[in-house]
Amino acid sequence: MSSSRPTKGDTYVAPALAAKSAGCRFAALTTKHHEGFALWPSAYGTHSVKYATGKRDVVAGYLEAFREEGIAAGLYFSIMDLTAGIGKGSCTQEQKKLVRGQITELLSNYGEIPFLIVDGWNAPWGGPSYEMLPFEELDGLVKSLQPDCLFMNIGCDTGLSGTDVVFYENAAGQEVEGDFHGPGVSCNKLTKTWFWRKEDRETPPSPAAWAVSKMGQYFPMNINFMLNLSPNPSGRLEENLVQEFARIGKLVSLPEPLAKLPEGWLIREPRRPGHEADGI
Repeated sequence: MSSSRPTKGDTYVAPALAAKSAGCRFAALTTKHHEGFALWPSAYGTHSVKYATGKRDVVAGYLEAFREEGIAAGLYFSIMDLTAGIGKGSCTQEQKKLVRGQITELLSNYGEIPFLIVDGWNAPWGGPSYEMLPFEELDGLVKSLQPDCLFMNIGCDTGLSGTDVVFYENAAGQEVEGDFHGPGVSCNKLTKTWFWRKEDRETPPSPAAWAVSKMGQYFPMNINFMLNLSPNPSGRLEENLVQEFARIGKLVSLPEPLAKLPEGWLIREPRRPGHEADGI
């Protein structure tokens, strides 16, 4: 990728500008979803942009564009990998090598990554369990590579035993229960599904007022708010989604960063001895 700034119509810059228009302070790119295709030229396996017709390093392009707009750019990575056969029924040593190797690439080759969101892991619907792939094993790896990188596991909505931040996937029905003071993330979508569908061109997204009302519910509980920004097959955003993000920016009132941790803020217990990260 050229080191010069791309045009505003660029695949990477347009989403960054849309996110900035909504007041977004952080973003996450799906570097690899459950199907297993890696959006960077991974040395592990053959299912990545390295072997595609278009060999663009999407991770690098995303990070450059969002960092340029002052947005904290994090990454999402699926542990479950249907192409590699990693799931509830299998997580062999060789498959673990792929998981650990790809996480190492993401946290070694792209500078500072403020957070890594993982998915398809110890979930009732799929992915290896913590018995098959212990949380401490990957947490130790992440912290050995980037000590300040927050490690968040989607679906950990009951405490910090398997995540640095409690993660509520609201779009999957998970909601905050009881008295909560943080740290948390609420994961939502403006379109019918997380990824682009043909009908998104004509179907209006959920209104900005709905998103802002949800933020008003979560911000006082120190829960961050995430929304999908899904490109179409040509890598472009539908204009109705871009416009709705701009409307959010005009309506939202973002809270000031915390000056101190509030009473009731959850603190993760140190990792148990004997679970340090092994070499790849």
